[in-house]
Amino acid sequence: MKDASPKWFISALILIGFFITDLQAQLGFCAGSSGDPIFTEDFGSGPTDAPALPFGTTSYNFTTGTPTDGDYTISSTTNYYDWLNIQDHTPGDTNGKSFIVNASFTAGEFYQRQVNGLCENTTYEFSSWLINLQSAVGCEGNSIPINVRFQIWDETDTNLLAQGDTGNISASGTASWEQYALVFQTLPGQTSVILKMRNNSNGGCGNDLAIDDIVFRSCGDSVAVLTNQDEASITVCEDQGTVSATLMATPDFSIFTSHAYQWQQSTDEVNWIDIAGETNSTFTTPQISTTSYYRVKVAEDAINVSNDLCNVISDVFEVLIVPIPPAPTSNGDVTRCADEVTPLSVSVPGNYSINWYDAPTGGTLLLENNSEFNPAQEGTYYAEMNSTLIDCPSNSRTAVSLIINSLPAVQDESLTFCENTSIVLSADLDDVDYQWNTGATTRDIEVDVPGVYSVLVTDTNGCSNTKTITLEQIDLPIIENIISDGPSILVTTANDGDFEYALDNTDYQDSPFFDAVPGGRYVIYVRDKADCGGVSQEYLHLVIPKFFTPNGDNINDVFIAEGPKAFNNNELFIFDRFGKLLKNGRQDSAFWDGTFNGQQLPAGNYWYRIIVDETIYSGALVLKR
Repeated sequence: MKDASPKWFISALILIGFFITDLQAQLGFCAGSSGDPIFTEDFGSGPTDAPALPFGTTSYNFTTGTPTDGDYTISSTTNYYDWLNIQDHTPGDTNGKSFIVNASFTAGEFYQRQVNGLCENTTYEFSSWLINLQSAVGCEGNSIPINVRFQIWDETDTNLLAQGDTGNISASGTASWEQYALVFQTLPGQTSVILKMRNNSNGGCGNDLAIDDIVFRSCGDSVAVLTNQDEASITVCEDQGTVSATLMATPDFSIFTSHAYQWQQSTDEVNWIDIAGETNSTFTTPQISTTSYYRVKVAEDAINVSNDLCNVISDVFEVLIVPIPPAPTSNGDVTRCADEVTPLSVSVPGNYSINWYDAPTGGTLLLENNSEFNPAQEGTYYAEMNSTLIDCPSNSRTAVSLIINSLPAVQDESLTFCENTSIVLSADLDDVDYQWNTGATTRDIEVDVPGVYSVLVTDTNGCSNTKTITLEQIDLPIIENIISDGPSILVTTANDGDFEYALDNTDYQDSPFFDAVPGGRYVIYVRDKADCGGVSQEYLHLVIPKFFTPNGDNINDVFIAEGPKAFNNNELFIFDRFGKLLKNGRQDSAFWDGTFNGQQLPAGNYWYRIIVDETIYSGALVLKR
């Protein structure tokens, strides 16, 4: 009985530990910092299905054709049945392969692999990428989901260190690779583990999957490296001399309960060298004059701190010594025309900026952080190179000059010219090149058509300016109509203009209306005030009374028209309202006294017809008593 009690107690502890592990070890990623991969399986690449997994890795059958239930293949294609045709997960692979499984009808283990070279008392992260190959319409939409359990066993295959299930992963029309992970810890003296993958679902229509990129890596705390002033890096200009700092490694205790340290130094952040004797959480750098990098390796046990399969690496602390930059290289002085935008510029390498000043030293800052500068005034300007990381200017500045050539001085014009004439248009500048919009290349051009003319003038500096001339034509007046209204004459023109009017080419006036003009023959003149000429038209002005009063008072006793006597043929006809001819007289007898056959006619409306040469005038008149 004495021997049985300890054995029973030990067995009970193992059993309790197993259930505690089983309950706590769910799928999840390392909560701290992951080391470099110490084991990777990406299943290779190539156009053929092969090779088969090593003996003992799986109980499934290997095939180079279409895998049926209980078969697997190692292939770069998944184009079987109505599965999704996808690429493997490994980035950059050409014909990359994955482990493709058509699950057996019976749930169970389908993969195991021993991983060696681990460190004892060390936390690790296992991870793998997995995808459901069934399309959403496969199996008439009722495909069996995939469900995989990952397990980590000790090398004796008797102690389960960790396990976790993916849960059901259903078919989808837009499936993508998903990563699953499991964190576990090796036991004292343990350097190997066995990875197992188990299919939790039975086979049938569905439960078809692919696995790729199985990775084991150490898992430890995230370790920050800061100075005693909470700086994550130091950047200084070369002209500030050497610099030193006290660095402190601060783990987050997400994984480790204790910590062992080894500080390292590098000049290129690629090759790292252990710093002898620096195994504490703090480290004071020597005086540094060139860029240097520091980090610390951290393990939970001092025996593992120098084994890169067991430790983790802290953040990198950079001490950046920025060299004083040289003066920038000028891209040349600039000569430009006043209407051009050609900036001053200098060449600048990466990680540097340019500031512009108005003096070789000191002076006023004109523009920051730009390799180009476009000043409004000509002169010499100075470019200074500076680091984009810290204020670290060049010791000298680069002078760049700007000359601004004025544009040819032109003046736009608005001109007029007379109809049926021409006009000379001029650029009004000498010793320049000319380009008219008419195609002419001379200083002056002669035109006879109104419109907008322009000339581009270019001087010896290559600077150009455009003169625009708006040319309007002054049209000659066109007499449209001349009418007499009693003793008045009214002239109308068919076009508008600044016209003036005259009778017989004398006494011009602005108004086209002439009042109290005796009847007779006249010549009507209309001309433009711009002295572009005029037109004239002969006109017979008849002053025909609208009524007369034959009452013997010698005032308006007869009806007679003024003007016809100036013509050789002058004849008058008077009619009553029935068209009866009452009077016909020629020349000196072309008048009517209101009688017919010696008898006075009654007051009323009558009609006249006057023929002067071949022109007939007719209308109504009123006889009043």
